Amino acid sequence: MDDPRILELRERRQRARLGGGEERIRRQHEKGKLTARERLEILLDAGTFQELEPFITHQGGDGMPVGEKIPGEGVVTGYGQIDGRTVYVYAQDFTVYGGTLGEMHSHKICRVMDLALRDGTPIIGLIDSGGARIQEGVKSLAGYAQIFRRNAQYSGVVPQISVILGPCAGGAAYSPALTDMIIMTEKTSYMFITGPEVIKTVTGESISQDVLGGCQVHMEISGTAHLAGRDERESLLLCRTMLGYLPSNNAENPPHFDSGDDPTRMDAALNSIVPLDPTVAYQMHEVIERVVDAGSFLEIQPLYARCAIIGLARIGGHSVGLVAQEPSVMAGVIDIDAADKIARFVRFCDSFNLPLVTFVDSPGFLPGIQQEHGGILRHGAKVLYAYSEATVPKISVITRKAYGGAYVVMSSKYLGTDINYAWPSAEVAVMGAEGAVNILYKSQIQQAADPEAERQRLVIEYRAQTGSPYRAAEAGFVDDVIEPRETRPKLIVALGAIREKIATNPPRKHGNIPL
Repeated sequence: MDDPRILELRERRQRARLGGGEERIRRQHEKGKLTARERLEILLDAGTFQELEPFITHQGGDGMPVGEKIPGEGVVTGYGQIDGRTVYVYAQDFTVYGGTLGEMHSHKICRVMDLALRDGTPIIGLIDSGGARIQEGVKSLAGYAQIFRRNAQYSGVVPQISVILGPCAGGAAYSPALTDMIIMTEKTSYMFITGPEVIKTVTGESISQDVLGGCQVHMEISGTAHLAGRDERESLLLCRTMLGYLPSNNAENPPHFDSGDDPTRMDAALNSIVPLDPTVAYQMHEVIERVVDAGSFLEIQPLYARCAIIGLARIGGHSVGLVAQEPSVMAGVIDIDAADKIARFVRFCDSFNLPLVTFVDSPGFLPGIQQEHGGILRHGAKVLYAYSEATVPKISVITRKAYGGAYVVMSSKYLGTDINYAWPSAEVAVMGAEGAVNILYKSQIQQAADPEAERQRLVIEYRAQTGSPYRAAEAGFVDDVIEPRETRPKLIVALGAIREKIATNPPRKHGNIPL
């Protein structure tokens, strides 16, 4: 006969594993959602999860049910491995008090966050919660504050990833917003500060949860989310994929992965990818895919501010952060949203030792009253600040237009970029040839026998003489003009040369980025 103490332990463990019970688990499944433990099984390497504090319960009082104390307190916490590397995790359990956060729920999350910092490992939160536990009053608010403080203080030290798998409403949404990356799930996840019912009461507007703060809203409109999965499994696998590009902490270099792609590979198609006519668009995404290791490009925020491209990739097996303009969308101009998108990603890469590769093709910042009144100067300055502050290896490749402020902010040489390349199709100038000619030669054009023919002649002449990449190379603004097909091997050699660069900023408490 088994020792009764062992039997009690097994019984308590089984109760903890069931969370809110079989009936609530059934309802969770009916919504198309997995349980907290099922999610951890997908996220982590098989058999590696080690649970911490499974028997914690609420401490009673403040309106909580006296007789109902469910082990685990609505959140499963612990550590495991992803591709053999340790990570700390917490997974909110909606079957227990709706995953609401109280004092001991917060204690468990803060515990694994502190351990992640101590051990220098990523922290991953699987969010599925009704928000603050009303019965616990200010204790639940204090619990959130303790989590938020850790989110802020541990930022840039260990990667923090939030995977939204259900509701994330009210003040609870501030924690994911403070983390490095947010992954949402289509149809079943949503985030907002103020719910539909409150909005209707205050403003009279009627709106659904999905339209207010669903996955599509945050991927396309607000820019709050970075990646999206079609279902929970895909969202969790996206988290695993993303971590494969990142180091475990800010003192490590990113992991190397042998993709099997030839480092000396040249792609002849790149030599003709930029049209001869500067007004004709092309796909920068195709340029990126032809340069990086095959199949390694993971685009971040692909549906938000689509005139800008950011993402993670591998070049020669090494992780890099990629920034570019998309000339097929708004001609690749930089607007307010694009500036914010680029600046935050550059700072993320700099935090975790990811070299930055920037492909430049932009006619400048988007003009207009709305942009000016919206603070394009302040937002554009964020990009300047981010690139100037970044001490990781930085390489830029000018593929076509690099005009005015866009040339300067997009990793130009004098912002501290280590190596600057240009393609023969590059145009480096204060502004486009058409605009410059109209200003510089206005009288000459007006007095010509055929003004339009004269204007076209001057445009061609200006582009060849002033905007030419060779003129920029002669003046030292670019380090070399290369054949486009050479881009991949050139980048691999350059990254190898500067990977161990040592660079520091002046001593300070912190800078004052124009937020």
